[in-house]
Amino acid sequence: MASISSIGIPREIKRDEKRVALTPDGVRELVSVGLEVRVEHGAGAGAGIHDEAFTQAGAQLVDCETAWAAHLVVKVKEPQEQEFQYLRSDLVLFTYLHLAAYPAVGKALLNAGCTSIAYETVQLEDGSLPLLAPMSEIAGRLATQAGAYLLEKPHGGRGVLLGGCTGVKPARVVVLGAGTVGWNAARIAAAMDAEVLLLDRSPQRLRSLEAQRRGRLVSLVSSRGLIERVVPTADLLIGAVLTPGGRAPTLVDEQLVKQMRPGSVIVDVAIDQGGCIATSEETTHTEPVLEKFGVQHYAVGNMPGAVPFTSTEALVSVTLPYIVTIAGRGLSEAVTERPELLSGLNTIEGSVCHPGVAKALGLTPRHPMACLR
Repeated sequence: MASISSIGIPREIKRDEKRVALTPDGVRELVSVGLEVRVEHGAGAGAGIHDEAFTQAGAQLVDCETAWAAHLVVKVKEPQEQEFQYLRSDLVLFTYLHLAAYPAVGKALLNAGCTSIAYETVQLEDGSLPLLAPMSEIAGRLATQAGAYLLEKPHGGRGVLLGGCTGVKPARVVVLGAGTVGWNAARIAAAMDAEVLLLDRSPQRLRSLEAQRRGRLVSLVSSRGLIERVVPTADLLIGAVLTPGGRAPTLVDEQLVKQMRPGSVIVDVAIDQGGCIATSEETTHTEPVLEKFGVQHYAVGNMPGAVPFTSTEALVSVTLPYIVTIAGRGLSEAVTERPELLSGLNTIEGSVCHPGVAKALGLTPRHPMACLR
């Protein structure tokens, strides 16, 4: 594959997305090893980073086309339709893709022959997802925060205080999935004195969290029957399941949502992988809530974008070492130095390289090493 000497940082154009893919400190790191960094004018404004900070760190301020013309383009969110024109065969794109939820993006990448690496599928040998983890942590904490807000009567909720008060029962929070999102949602809800039921299919995962359990938090091994019993009792239901690269499984069907009490709240964090609640539809930070069957549905596809300063700093702290490796070594050598990048490869030269993504898109996967040779 072609060598990489320039890195482009376009301004994010997805609705309500204010994060930026690189900080001035990150620019300085890349420039110090002889790489050219192109930052689109205004790319960091939403996260409180002014153009001058990037130029002082050594970046070139450029227009959108010039940023996209770099060898390696680093973003936060998947390319939007108006950005498809910039995809090309000699481009390496490094960003969150979630192609199972956005098949049109997958088609555009394949048609262009673009090499794409998805943050969310970079996976270590122990199964952890190092580039997804910080955003999952933020999304989980925001899920409880958003749910507590929406339970208030003026915002369409039942008028329930999450932690209750002396002599009054607290809200019941049901969390589906005990991964990074679910655990952070559950622990914040428990810290707010809610009654929390944390469900997961893995007894081992629940056992590993026991030492950290606090407050009114009960962990339960998930099953269909258990979900059917507890969902109708929830004041706040948080969907937090993940299938790396693939579509999230639907755990709660429409009939179960209809059994929930009027004014209760669903926060479907899994919406960027298609959602795990049958009645969820992707929403935005500007219009975050849809009401169905009397239940408030919050399903914002880029939840960490609500706190772009925190999210940008957290994201760059984990992506920067990979950016340095990819740009400094080239992709073929980078996957040797950091083998977890192989699972991050979603598309190369018109082929899908990730099994989960291929299954979601109805395509046959090709091993990434065969494409890199």
